[in-house]
Amino acid sequence: MGGTKSMTNRERHGVLRRMLEERRGEIQEKLRAIREEIPSYQDEVRDSEEQSVTDFAQEMDFALMEMKAQTLIRIDEALQRVDQGTYGTCDECGQDIAAARLSAVPFALLCLECQEREETLAAEVRAATPGRTLAPLV
Repeated sequence: MGGTKSMTNRERHGVLRRMLEERRGEIQEKLRAIREEIPSYQDEVRDSEEQSVTDFAQEMDFALMEMKAQTLIRIDEALQRVDQGTYGTCDECGQDIAAARLSAVPFALLCLECQEREETLAAEVRAATPGRTLAPLV
């Protein structure tokens, strides 16, 4: 019976690997398109208002590039977990992450329950420290 479950996990991981690799390809293509667009910002002469809009658009493109790069890192880490046989296991509780969650967030490290618990704790910390600076209170 163990062989059947292994085969099912292997097949599942193969599907998820393909999905991760497709997502990585899409992100790399978007990054390439953004990089190609950025030099065109400098080519055009603008008045100060147009320059402000262009600067804002360029900042948004850089922010988008950063987010995409972080997603690529997470996808690469997920692919490593597939290779190591740890993909689909919650880093917190060790239980299997639901296939539906992995389909929605293929690089998820936590099961939904652990993710919700972590987000709740983070929200409580933020709520308990409104307006605090990084400097410790003495």
